[in-house]
Amino acid sequence: MAKISSSIASHIPCPVSERLKQARMQRKFSQRGLGIAAGIDEASASARMNQYERGKHVPDYKMLCSLAGVLRVPIPYFYANDDDAKLLLNLALLSNEQQELIRELVKRLNFNL
Repeated sequence: MAKISSSIASHIPCPVSERLKQARMQRKFSQRGLGIAAGIDEASASARMNQYERGKHVPDYKMLCSLAGVLRVPIPYFYANDDDAKLLLNLALLSNEQQELIRELVKRLNFNL
């Protein structure tokens, strides 16, 4: 994963809104439907999800966890750059056993540096 200097990072918009919209559309949820499924009151679900997707507000960690669970994406996906987001989604599709094999492989590769 690429490192970004703090001066550059301050000019990069938070990717949560874009990732949230991408994942919602991939799972074919309406904004209202996703909000309700994540535990937002029916009366405000659509408006809150719209604000999240436009970047006006960023969901807190608890809400992000709920959204990730409903959308079946890992929480770091919301903060990842495009390449890392794809990798995280692909890893999430693997079985627990396959994920553990990947973790072990990464550990072995890191020790060989």
